[in-house]
Amino acid sequence: MTQIALGKAPGDLAVINARVVNVYTGEILDDQAVVTAGPWIAYTGDRSEGMIGPDTEVIDAGGKVLIPGLIDGHTHLAGYYNVPNFLTHGAVGGTTTVITEAFEAYAVAGYDGVLEFLEAIARQPIKIFATAPPMVCLSPAFLGIDPADLDRLLARENVLGLGEAYWQGVLQSPEVLLPTMARTLAAGKVLEGHSAGAKGNKLAAYAATGVSSCHEPITAEEALALLRLGIHVMAREGNVRRDLQAIAEIRHAGIDLRRLTLVSDGVAPQDLLEGGYMELVVQRAIGYGFDPVAAIQMTTLNVAEHFRIDHLVGGIAPGRYADLVLIPEPDRIRAELVISNGRVIARQGRLVVAPRAHAYSERLCNTIDLPRPMTAEDFRIPAGEARQTVSASVIDMVTDLVTKERVIFLPVRDGSIDCDPRQDLIKVATIDRRHTPGKTFTALIRGFGMRAGAVATSAVWDSANLTVLGVDEADMALAVNRIREIQGGVVVCREGRILAELALPVLGVVCDLPMDQLAQRLAQITRTLQELGVPFDDPLLSIATLTGAAIPFLRITEKGLVHLKTGRVSGVVDQ
Repeated sequence: MTQIALGKAPGDLAVINARVVNVYTGEILDDQAVVTAGPWIAYTGDRSEGMIGPDTEVIDAGGKVLIPGLIDGHTHLAGYYNVPNFLTHGAVGGTTTVITEAFEAYAVAGYDGVLEFLEAIARQPIKIFATAPPMVCLSPAFLGIDPADLDRLLARENVLGLGEAYWQGVLQSPEVLLPTMARTLAAGKVLEGHSAGAKGNKLAAYAATGVSSCHEPITAEEALALLRLGIHVMAREGNVRRDLQAIAEIRHAGIDLRRLTLVSDGVAPQDLLEGGYMELVVQRAIGYGFDPVAAIQMTTLNVAEHFRIDHLVGGIAPGRYADLVLIPEPDRIRAELVISNGRVIARQGRLVVAPRAHAYSERLCNTIDLPRPMTAEDFRIPAGEARQTVSASVIDMVTDLVTKERVIFLPVRDGSIDCDPRQDLIKVATIDRRHTPGKTFTALIRGFGMRAGAVATSAVWDSANLTVLGVDEADMALAVNRIREIQGGVVVCREGRILAELALPVLGVVCDLPMDQLAQRLAQITRTLQELGVPFDDPLLSIATLTGAAIPFLRITEKGLVHLKTGRVSGVVDQ
């Protein structure tokens, strides 16, 4: 590289006549050249004499703008689509680096599952890094990662730190999780945070563990509180939440924004098809009033510095990977050309380098481990033979994601309590498919809106469980048994008939369908559930969160109802 920079040897690729966005200084430099040596940048500057030879690939930018490849600093790639199908749509807009969580693979298949997931994301047209799974969740079976597994993962160059660790779990079970966090810091890696709901002393206590990022603030005030504690704020704009517009008000605070980044936290198939990926997020940030160069910094250098990989990516400078995106103007994030690792991978919105496919092992394609078919009786909620009425704890859906506990007096029939769709009261059950296969807990949920049938899914948060909701127990059993048959997926049924389904055979969460077909299947499932009365825009997301420790307040595991504020586990009926 040094000989190329000195003008004594030709480079492999040269972009000339470009306006380069220098994220290190916040400048836009005119009449620049960028010359590469293999995957690396060898030279940037206003002259390229002696660096262009007969075999150098020359790209004349014609005065257009060259920015660093975009980085998504927090997402979940183990969800619905596989990596090649994701890259076909996600890499064409200028994203050249992704950092993904890996806890989905660990929850289902342990260390070997994570290794196979890491193999699937390796050697792709863009760089994909991962974080090690902290396993902070509701079920004691998934409370912490095995220390030996953690050490082996942290020793890998493509694992940048410990994934999002929910603050409630960290403070409620410090004896389990603080050693895990300490091992991560000792390995020179970062701690990803999740501080939703933490304020004042609790937020300070969480920050004191060494957590250095959080993607949970939903207002400018929450973002500012985190920034003041030295925590990198990741403003979300994806399918789980879209907080960027609210957080954008922070631009009026007159503060340094170099610790503010933009992330997706996951992007839905339909959104990838219709809007794009991180290029859309940057464009929205500009639309919400951020300076274009600052918005570009938020998805390049800011992210790279947080993860301590800014010596590799995040800017256009010698010694960094040649990740370059040609756009028309600084405020028009529309990729005309994408260069990753020194080669052109996309032109005018089309991928020209095929992603690498990965054939998952038979073990990872057979993860629905239920000892027998389920029956309607498995979803019975016992209440005692001698009682006529009981006081029942019910999951009450305050919004499509947030829940609270509601206590309702219900009649007892034949020693159990039933759902009552007239009161919007139906059953919800979660079933362990790994640690204690078949162990089931059934509760009641209010506010889901379903008037008939049932829906089951193996794609749920923070566990290897299945979740099923329904008005009819026989339909609940049918939905679960169909998932057992197809080894993962989503199934909607009514009156003994399957209305819609999506097979997810890899880990029970991933399929091989092309993105457009996947989007169509998901849309069909959403329409079917809405026809059954569910009012939410994304019912599957609402179901997936019921087992997660990320969103308040009452959740469900195979062991009972979990109160996130206290960590208490309880049943539906006090015995």
